[in-house]
Amino acid sequence: MKTLFLLRHSKSSWKDTRLDDHDRPLNGRGRDEALLVGEYMRQCGLTPAFVAVSTARRAAQTAAEVLSVLRYNGLVRVSRDLYLAEAETLLAFIAKTPARYPNLLVIAHNPGLELLLESLTGQAAPMPTSSLAHIELPIETWRELSPDQNSTLLENWRPVTRR
Repeated sequence: MKTLFLLRHSKSSWKDTRLDDHDRPLNGRGRDEALLVGEYMRQCGLTPAFVAVSTARRAAQTAAEVLSVLRYNGLVRVSRDLYLAEAETLLAFIAKTPARYPNLLVIAHNPGLELLLESLTGQAAPMPTSSLAHIELPIETWRELSPDQNSTLLENWRPVTRR
């Protein structure tokens, strides 16, 4: 069995309209929610063995906040391939993860994450910003990953903030 965590980046700012989409930072709510995701993962013992992050500024900042709470010092791969990736691209990327990693945290974007979640589990589940999907995969190596293989969505968690 392998475990996959899909995390949609936290809420970003649209304040500076001159910024390219790729360069938009987190806003205050996004930073708060990223910290809550990290705290939730820490309290539940959901420590990733390997982390893959989109190169988008909001995804990188989400990763920094979450991983700081987890005190994570493992491998982080930042990849442009994850920026606005479609479900098929995400699936192919994840399938290249070395087998030695029992679990993987992917921090990326919609609609690719929602579509991948549905493809793997057969369940359509919304993934608003800061959503964390916890999926159990019936595979021994990441190469075996494919759609429609009866993976189990253990939880689709989202922090609640008052902003």
